[in-house]
Amino acid sequence: MSAGPTPSAPSPLATLRATAFGYAPRVLQGRGWAVAALVAVPVGISLAISAISRLKGLDMDPAEALRIFHDGLVKMMLPIMALVAAPAGIREDLEQRTLPLLLARPAAVWAYPLGKGLPWFLWGAAWLVLGALGLQMVGGDPSLLLGRIAALVGAWWGELALMTLVGLLFKRGTLWGALYFFLWEPLLRIFPPFLQRLTFTHYIESLAGSRAAEVKTHELLAQEQVATHPALALLVLLAFGALCWALAGWKLHRTPIGLAGSESEG
Repeated sequence: MSAGPTPSAPSPLATLRATAFGYAPRVLQGRGWAVAALVAVPVGISLAISAISRLKGLDMDPAEALRIFHDGLVKMMLPIMALVAAPAGIREDLEQRTLPLLLARPAAVWAYPLGKGLPWFLWGAAWLVLGALGLQMVGGDPSLLLGRIAALVGAWWGELALMTLVGLLFKRGTLWGALYFFLWEPLLRIFPPFLQRLTFTHYIESLAGSRAAEVKTHELLAQEQVATHPALALLVLLAFGALCWALAGWKLHRTPIGLAGSESEG
C-alpha cells in the first residue's frame, strides 16, 4: 500500500501571514499594554499639564513638545519599547524551549522572526502615531508632524528588528541592547560625522527636522552635527530594519532542530 503524498511546505508569505495572525492576540496581553503605556503615559501627562495651564490662562512653551519628543520618546521610551517587545518573539520560544516545535514544521523558518515581530511593530507604531498627534496638541510645529511620525515609526521598525537579531545572537541580548541605546547613542554629540551615522538618533533628528540640543562651539569634544536628507534617512532606517529581520531569519534557520535555551546560543 503506497504512502500518501507528502504535504508541501507553505510559501514564505503564507508562513509569514499565519505566524503574524496567530501571534497578534499576544500583543493585547500585559507586555503589549506596557509597551503602549511607554508612549501614552508621558504624552498623557503632557496633555494634562497643557490643559491645566490653558485653564489658568497660561500659554504652553512650544519648546515643551520638542523636549518631550526628543528627551522622552526618542531617547528613553522608544529604546525601552524595543527592549520590552523584542524578547516576546522568537527569544521567548528559545527560553521556553518551544523552538524545536516551530523548526520541525515544513515551513520557511526564516519568516518566523518577522512574522512574530510584525504584530509588535504595528501595535507600537499605532501608539507612536497617537503620541506624535498628542504632542501636536501640546504645541508642536505642524510643519514637522509628518517628519516626526516617520522618524518614530522608522526608528521603531529598526530598533525592534535590531533587538530581535541581538536576542538571537547573544544569550544576554537585552543587556547588549541596553548598552547600545543608553551608552552609545548619547555619545552622538561628540562623534565625528561617520560615527554619527551609526546611531538611530542621527536619522531620527534628520527626519524630525529638529534636535534635542545644539552643540556649542566652546563645548569640550564638540563635533559639528551633520544631517542626512529626510528621504534618505527614512530609507536607511527601513533598509536597516529589513536587514536585521533577514539576519534574524538566517540565524534561526541555522539553529539546529532540537536545541533550545542556552544550548542554542552557540
